Amino acid sequence: MSATLARRGISFFKFAQYTKPLQCSVRSMSIKVGDSIPSVDLFEDSPTTSVNSGTLCSSGKVVIFAVPGAFTPGCSLTHLPGYVNDSDAIKAKGVKELVCVSVNDPFVMAAWGKAHGTEGKIRMLADPCAEFTKALGLGQDVAVLGGVRSKRYSMVVEDGKITQLNVEPDGKGLSCSLAVNTLPQL
Repeated sequence: MSATLARRGISFFKFAQYTKPLQCSVRSMSIKVGDSIPSVDLFEDSPTTSVNSGTLCSSGKVVIFAVPGAFTPGCSLTHLPGYVNDSDAIKAKGVKELVCVSVNDPFVMAAWGKAHGTEGKIRMLADPCAEFTKALGLGQDVAVLGGVRSKRYSMVVEDGKITQLNVEPDGKGLSCSLAVNTLPQL
């Protein structure tokens, strides 16, 4: 590189002075019980309908569960249906909102919700750029699903603070984050 720059009459030091430093991504630490929920815009039904996570969780009790991808087998056959089936029991425990989040676009989340009868039971929120997922430190690279996806988890948020957090050990399994295991924590 120095020889190429020299042939063009540019010293390496002058070149380095005008270039940006190397940008490295740093893996953020995972959120934990007691932390405040990050304030990030998610999307419901379309890209024009934003829902801020901080505002949504600012008062009362909210259950959020996340899946690696809409319409994937584990998410469609087990995870989402469990929350749909238990939504009344969950809300009877004082939960004002039950929310499903996935790194998908809002149209996909709306269609997935419609296919599973979530209307009036679960809010289907899209995290299209994984900003919420990254703010939580709960992202994972799942190349076969297109890159960064959310780990599978459930959490209880009360008045903006995380009071329960259940992250699947491998990020994808179906155990601690299921509705049947979240319900007793309420």
